[in-house]
Amino acid sequence: MTIQITSTAFAEGDKIPPIYTCDDKNVSPPLTWTGVPNEAVSLVLIMDDPDAPSGTWVHWVLYNILPDVTGLEQGTAGGGVEGKNDFGRSGYGGPCPPRGSTHRYFLKLYALDKMLNLSVGATKAQVESEMGGHVLAQGQLIGKYGR
Repeated sequence: MTIQITSTAFAEGDKIPPIYTCDDKNVSPPLTWTGVPNEAVSLVLIMDDPDAPSGTWVHWVLYNILPDVTGLEQGTAGGGVEGKNDFGRSGYGGPCPPRGSTHRYFLKLYALDKMLNLSVGATKAQVESEMGGHVLAQGQLIGKYGR
């Protein structure tokens, strides 16, 4: 099953506006989604950059979002629990690629058949480990940003 995830800030494959990056306010973009299965118990959102020089860079980990939430307003976590990003802090850390390069940013949403038993500040690896075998549906939105 596929979840459709969109943003009013940018379309699939388009440039992420600077307000959502380290070059401006560094707030999370507005997101909406459809296609969450009725049997979902929680949602997980992970934003990462597979083009980072040191390997995939995690920008946002958000878990235990209630399944009736259909999107996130700009700069909010929608009641979810924020995990630790690769900037070393919990919450959103926007695109911040090295100067002279353009990177892709994957916003991946997962519908799960359980709540995750994790503390605030869990890492992407911890979240993905707990998700194993519990994904009912997923979707993604890709944006780009260059400096």
